[in-house]
Amino acid sequence: MQTKTGVLVACTIGNMVGVTPMVYTVFGLFLIPISTEFDWPRAAVSGVLFVLAVMAAISFPIVGRAIDRYVPRRILLPGIAAFAASIALISQAGASYWKFYSLFAILGIAAAIPSPAMYTKVIAAWFDARRGFALGIAGGVGNGIGAAISPIIVAAFIAQFGWRGGFVGVGAIIATIGLPTLLLLLRDPPRLIGDQAVNAEGMTLRHALRTRAFWMLLTAIALGAGCMTAVFAHVVPMLMDRGIASEDAVTVLVTFSGITAAWQIGIGILLDRMPKPWIAAPFYIAAIAGLILLESSNAQPTLLLAGVLMGLGLGTEYGVLPFLLSRYFGVAHYGAISGVAYGSIALVQGITPFLMDVDYDLNGSYHIAVIVICVMMLFGAGLLARLPAVNPAPLALKA
Repeated sequence: MQTKTGVLVACTIGNMVGVTPMVYTVFGLFLIPISTEFDWPRAAVSGVLFVLAVMAAISFPIVGRAIDRYVPRRILLPGIAAFAASIALISQAGASYWKFYSLFAILGIAAAIPSPAMYTKVIAAWFDARRGFALGIAGGVGNGIGAAISPIIVAAFIAQFGWRGGFVGVGAIIATIGLPTLLLLLRDPPRLIGDQAVNAEGMTLRHALRTRAFWMLLTAIALGAGCMTAVFAHVVPMLMDRGIASEDAVTVLVTFSGITAAWQIGIGILLDRMPKPWIAAPFYIAAIAGLILLESSNAQPTLLLAGVLMGLGLGTEYGVLPFLLSRYFGVAHYGAISGVAYGSIALVQGITPFLMDVDYDLNGSYHIAVIVICVMMLFGAGLLARLPAVNPAPLALKA
């Protein structure tokens, strides 16, 4: 296997067993069993996602700087082992808020290491001309297929062994699939020379933070990813609360995941051919339409269409961010820049599921949360439509 291909496979598998498929995607399956066993309100359970997000937000910039400074293998290999162990450790939680939240705090730190932000640093350093496609494969196939398969596997684990066995099973999957793959196939980018060295230069974090593009992009993606991830984590509870069978609800979730995967590749190819930031805006509108259908219909064909439309939105968010970060700011300091961006987004992703469950605990439904999410997504679409053009020439601003 050629080195580039092996690196792409390694990053794809790494994302497949990463925090999005293995934590956020399946959290809705754990929500009701944990809430029932501990007799906790749902907001108390989903509040751990906020703790996880806070710890990830703190850890992302630190890990990003380490990835920039040291070779990725030294960071990612021990990181994925720690991630697997920290997930399995949650099986030891008891009916103590302190212990439960502490375990997710540990998970947040570990999850920030083998994260999409760090894999995109590796991909951006290895690929230039077809960077959008490569990022789409690593993120789309990885996160998407992982998110499509993980609910089915985890649901089976929970049915057979309970929610504690579910967490042990998730940890085992990461340890037996992710770690060996990275060990065998992940390679550090070579020292770049000539034209490639120019492409490897770019803005420092300090320079990036002074640009309008950084803050517009960060706000748009934070709103979109935060809102859609919250919905993603609640698809199963939202539908089961309306009397829809768990199998049908999981099917909608799998559809959502599958389209998210496929469209990350699609948006990557589109951006390679037409690197115009505004092309992402219509897919936010599609996600809004999908969420309205999800909230208003009980017909399975309509719910599947909702999953497709929301998948287009989430796939766009995941695909656009790493591509535009690397094109706006270069790759020399990509780890530090993406660390701040992904950390901020992780914080929003931790808050929004909690707020959805606060709405449920207060009002008995997610109706108000859905309205707020639609408004936020519309605002995000407006920001994407107004992003400045991508610099067509390689950045050469040295640190």
